[in-house]
Amino acid sequence: MFNRRQFLAMALGAPHFAAKAKSVIFLFMDGGPSQMDTFDPKPRLNAEDGKPLPFRPPTTVFNISDKILGSPFAFKRYGQSGTPVSELFPETATCVDDLCVIRSMVADHSEHTAANYFMHSGSGFQGRPSMGAWVNYGLGSESKNLPGFVVLEAGLIPPGGLDCFGSGFLPASYQGTIFKRGATPIADLQPPPAERPKQKDKLALLAQLNSGYGGRRRCRSCWI
Repeated sequence: MFNRRQFLAMALGAPHFAAKAKSVIFLFMDGGPSQMDTFDPKPRLNAEDGKPLPFRPPTTVFNISDKILGSPFAFKRYGQSGTPVSELFPETATCVDDLCVIRSMVADHSEHTAANYFMHSGSGFQGRPSMGAWVNYGLGSESKNLPGFVVLEAGLIPPGGLDCFGSGFLPASYQGTIFKRGATPIADLQPPPAERPKQKDKLALLAQLNSGYGGRRRCRSCWI
């Protein structure tokens, strides 16, 4: 048995540990350039450019060539870390020591939907909490009236849809809130004008039902 305040605290969630970060910004650029053209040079690809693949090309939704293709971009090492950066990012190269480049990531999933689920939740199947939901769950939210996890949609929801930002088995309060471009960035924040009278009638009926239910209970501040 929980009272209303305890229930809301459990739903919103306080941090499990003292947070070392106030926020997390995750940039997911669907259809971005290859790692071999940005921060992970493959000298062997360039050395064998144009040669036939030594294995049968995998079956995918794309027409894959049977020839090896090296990167057309030149790489140089920058910063005290000596991190290689391609010529595509001359400005990023100036602050490469502030970046963390991980080259050991592998996955069992190919492109599109399964890969997006894996990228956002660590699982190639839908239904797991997204990374944003876990961060919201771990860090909590500074406001009870604003979402702790927002998604800035730039005109395209990635393959996999809204499940990429879902809360999975966590409470729905941890899922991502989509912000779109335009005059109404938050969908369904206000009902259409034609639906407002119906909504008022529904709210009035709910208030009447709640009042009658509460009147029959001795403890009005407790929820089961």
